[in-house]
Amino acid sequence: MKLRITPLNFASAFLLVVAVYSWIYGVQISGTHFKTMSTAVGWIFILFAVVVSFMDIMFRNFFPATKKLWIVELSFITLAAIIFLLVK
Repeated sequence: MKLRITPLNFASAFLLVVAVYSWIYGVQISGTHFKTMSTAVGWIFILFAVVVSFMDIMFRNFFPATKKLWIVELSFITLAAIIFLLVK
């Protein structure tokens, strides 16, 4: 099996780091520090990492060429960021 590094691999690793960070240091919502919410927020980021990993596997099956895979995954990340900023 050939190991391919893709943008969604970086995204899922980032989400896992954020989950661990929120478990260790807690979260701050609206300027108030919530130590009890850090577990829930950490699990939400773990769920996001699992979904992103699943999307990576799906994209790998549809696009076997690494160059096309990178283009599609970067486009997906860009589209998700644009939608997030529009909704925000």
